[in-house]
Amino acid sequence: MSLTTGTTTEKTTAPDSVSTAEPVPGPGPSAAAAESGVPAPHGASPSGVRRALSTAARVRRAVRRLPHLLVRGATRSVAIVALLLLWETAPRLGLVDRIFLPPFSEVARAWWGLAVDGQLADNARASLARSFSGFGLAVAVAVPLGLLIGWYRPVADLLGPLLEVFRNTAALALLPVFVLLLGIGETSKISIVVYACTWPILLNTISAVRNVDPTLLKLAKSMDLSAPRLFQKVILPSSVPVMFTGIRLAGAVSILVLVAAEMIGAKAGLGYLINASQYNFAIPQMYAGIITISAVGVAFNQFLVTVERRLSSWRVPVGG
Repeated sequence: MSLTTGTTTEKTTAPDSVSTAEPVPGPGPSAAAAESGVPAPHGASPSGVRRALSTAARVRRAVRRLPHLLVRGATRSVAIVALLLLWETAPRLGLVDRIFLPPFSEVARAWWGLAVDGQLADNARASLARSFSGFGLAVAVAVPLGLLIGWYRPVADLLGPLLEVFRNTAALALLPVFVLLLGIGETSKISIVVYACTWPILLNTISAVRNVDPTLLKLAKSMDLSAPRLFQKVILPSSVPVMFTGIRLAGAVSILVLVAAEMIGAKAGLGYLINASQYNFAIPQMYAGIITISAVGVAFNQFLVTVERRLSSWRVPVGG
């Protein structure tokens, strides 16, 4: 193409091919690693680098949360630390009789002595075997029965009066009856635990089934779900939180009732340890057994809380 301006003629030649811009590569593994502050290993695959970055991010989040967790743990421990300090100082200052309430340090030494010579482990093992056996049997019986009574009105009408009679009868009031009928061995102790644990689980399960959100039921029925599918997809998931309230109550009851039962005719167990220590006037050992029961109860409750969270992970936390 020729361009003429006056006497001057300039000739420009168009390029044979139009040059296209080269694509700009995105941030690869090395760039991403550089931005995150984590060096990418030589020859690492993208998936490996992503895993390393994810691990590094989790570590950074954990480090950032560490002060918050420490403050939270310290806040929750203030009351217990204050109680232990009061327990230690009150007998030493003469505020209470040191014979009947020894300082916490003496109780701690007695607990360590029982742990070293194996008495604590043997008695705790006997109590836990009885308690967990009775608790497990109660869950196996009470949960299906509670679901059945809560879901089917005719079953509730049939068994309702009988349940009202027995649930208002204290378990320890029936302990002599269990001993007379089943003997003084393991069967009577496990049976009294089953009886005591059944009612919290049963009543909370019935309440959970009957108080399922009606909107969910209407929505599920509008989708033409069959009765088994409705029960599986709506009733059971909605009942888990209230049901586990009863299970946690039963977990505490299983230990408390068993300790009382072990004080009558038992030759091993934490209840037997406490009772024998009282008769022998070994007061620090008695308090050591009581502390052990409290620790077992707290640990068992935390285990049940963890199981509940796993089974009801679909719930949205309040305010979250």
